[in-house]
Amino acid sequence: MYKNCDIRAIADIRGGPLAPDIRGVVIFSDVPGGTEVYVEVVGLPQFKPAPPDGQPVGPHGFHIHEYGDCRVGDPEDPFMDAGQHWNPDQQPHGNHAGDFPVLFSNNGYTRMSFFTNKFKVWDVVGRSVIIHENPDDYRSQPSGNAGRRLACGVIRYC
Repeated sequence: MYKNCDIRAIADIRGGPLAPDIRGVVIFSDVPGGTEVYVEVVGLPQFKPAPPDGQPVGPHGFHIHEYGDCRVGDPEDPFMDAGQHWNPDQQPHGNHAGDFPVLFSNNGYTRMSFFTNKFKVWDVVGRSVIIHENPDDYRSQPSGNAGRRLACGVIRYC
């Protein structure tokens, strides 16, 4: 994974009891007008279509959560101490500062980068990044129906 620390902040992602093979990194870089977010993750579960009256597994919801607490807690519903999606401006879901694009599993691997003007790096240090089991629908309130939390990483200065 990425080891260069001339960036501003980083979250080392680790899977919990529902997806222990997940490992990765999210890097937050200060750029003019906002923040560039880079993510690289291995060990994601493969896509599974939704059963009748159920949710698909993947693409995976991906968010900043309120608190930098990645304690597992309940192994059937891990990482709840990370709180809800980070939403400093009290926006409806789909427009939270912590709402990110979903992660697509390519044989367990994903990599992408994107720009956001909703925060600067120093706004997110001390919070956490969560990868969810299901896709975010970007409309259900308050958190997009993204399902259980598979992996977590605390955002820290590099």
